[in-house]
Amino acid sequence: MLDYLVVGLGLAGISFCEQLEKHGKSFQVINDNSQRASIVAGGLYNPVILKRFTMAWNARSQMDLAIPFYQELEKKLQTQLDYKLPVLRRFASIEEQNLWFEATDKPDLDYFLNTKIKENQNPHIEASLGYGEVQYTGRVDTKVLIKKYQEYLLDKSSLLNESIDYAHLELKDECINYKDIQAKKIVFAEGYGLKQNPYFSYLPLNGTKGELLTIKAPELKEEAVIKSSVFIIPLGEDLYRVGSTYKWKDKTNVPTDAAKNELLDKLNTFLKCDYEIVSHVAGVRPTVADRRPLIGEHPKYKSLYLLNGFGSRGVLIAPSASQNLYAYIENDEELDAEMNISRFTKKYYTP
Repeated sequence: MLDYLVVGLGLAGISFCEQLEKHGKSFQVINDNSQRASIVAGGLYNPVILKRFTMAWNARSQMDLAIPFYQELEKKLQTQLDYKLPVLRRFASIEEQNLWFEATDKPDLDYFLNTKIKENQNPHIEASLGYGEVQYTGRVDTKVLIKKYQEYLLDKSSLLNESIDYAHLELKDECINYKDIQAKKIVFAEGYGLKQNPYFSYLPLNGTKGELLTIKAPELKEEAVIKSSVFIIPLGEDLYRVGSTYKWKDKTNVPTDAAKNELLDKLNTFLKCDYEIVSHVAGVRPTVADRRPLIGEHPKYKSLYLLNGFGSRGVLIAPSASQNLYAYIENDEELDAEMNISRFTKKYYTP
């Protein structure tokens, strides 16, 4: 009998697998690559919400766990994943500059926000009012991470590349059976695929579609992330990721011309050099009504657990949420009440 069956291998699934390996637990993963949010993500780790110049929820403690987490994964997978990049918030007005200076005096923000306005040195970007610089930020190459981690698990015969068939899931008091797999517990880390999960579909996972472009701009020569009405993330070799859109009605992974045109219209307001579009991708982020993750134990079936709802901040949230869930399951430690799915049980769950 295995200790765990894990369903899904995006940022959530990988982070939980790392907890299992760290503690010597046996496990098998089922993944069908149907959920694209982690693969197509920009991959930024940035603790600051740059629209309002405020700290994201629990971002400082999440950063403290996330940075060493990805460093260890780099060693394990023998590939670079973490690229240190400052984030430059382009100012559109003097008022924004003043709000930035106010934010630099606030607790936690004072650590990440540079107090000096950074002048624009790039002739191909219109930023006459300069930038505010967020320090200690970077990008995780989520596409490479997922590909390498899948290869790692395949080498260990710990990955099944298939869709889970819930009809074959048999729940017992002390374990679960799935086809020829028997495990003590099952953790669902399916992202927006949760909507098809009969055990947790009662939860208010909304899903927000995001679309991103990759452009090639040989003249640009920019090494920092530029955040304006859209962000530009350097990928190397004159390639840049541009994004992202937020759409609540369309729940497909199909790129649209409308989103492409929206991104290009915003990009062209401040990018002043030639470029070509190399790729256009889309994915549905697992977002929640109250903007907090969904982790915890099923209200009826005590061998079923959930790790989900990271929205657009999965790179930062996944390591700490996985650690919290593992400690809850194995050590009976309390779950963070803001993440615990029990907050929705009375309102949404029907036994």
